Amino acid sequence: MDSQDVQEDPINDKPMPLLDHLIELRTRLLWSMGAFLICFAICYYFSRGIYSFLAQPLADILVSKTGQNRRLIFTALYEAFFTYLKVAFFGAAFISFPVIASQVWLFVAPGLYRSEKKAFLPFLVATPVLFVAGAALAYYFVFPAAWTFFLSFESPDGGGGLPVQLEAKVSEYLGLVMRLIFAFGLAFQLPVLLTLLAKVNIISSRGLKKYRRYAYVGMFVVAAIITPPDVITQTGLAIPLIALYEISIITAGWVETKPVDV
Repeated sequence: MDSQDVQEDPINDKPMPLLDHLIELRTRLLWSMGAFLICFAICYYFSRGIYSFLAQPLADILVSKTGQNRRLIFTALYEAFFTYLKVAFFGAAFISFPVIASQVWLFVAPGLYRSEKKAFLPFLVATPVLFVAGAALAYYFVFPAAWTFFLSFESPDGGGGLPVQLEAKVSEYLGLVMRLIFAFGLAFQLPVLLTLLAKVNIISSRGLKKYRRYAYVGMFVVAAIITPPDVITQTGLAIPLIALYEISIITAGWVETKPVDV
């Protein structure tokens, strides 16, 4: 920016020595850690309720399939305790994210121009919304379809005289559920990432269109890596990623700098 642009688009910050910046960073980190610890304590108190919520898709399918309640098991004395700790950590990370993101913004924002603040603010709002959308897709649509597929391999009558029945470990089930929720939530950040790259002229909407076919293949590869080895969850992630990629092409076209005709 030249001097005239700086006057019209000021940085709302005062010069600070390095020590003051470090003190400010420590303050933001303490607020973030405090928010996470408070959320962790609350989530641990309600960890049984969170566990019930995460296990509900499997419970519903088991009841509809067999007409009776089934169970999740643990095989080590400490397994249930550490499982509830993981559940509390998962809930705390989910709930405290807006506070942590706001602290990052409060630390970075004073060094940005007014126009840059306006440009980045929509991305800050879109990030948690897209994460929740991805998590909701996994919980309400992908989980029921995937669990139904996996349970179709049960054989209660036992073809060889012994029944084949699910006895899932609670830690393995919740680990899979939480991993998929985070995977879908992070994958749904694709429009934010690509639009930001277009904003700073690293990529362009024309380039995204040019390499569309390679991106589609990449979506399925990514889905195959971060989901279980079944076609339902892989397709359930790859198809939304392709849709988000197409949305990213549109949003990149909105924000990218247009070439100036001489």
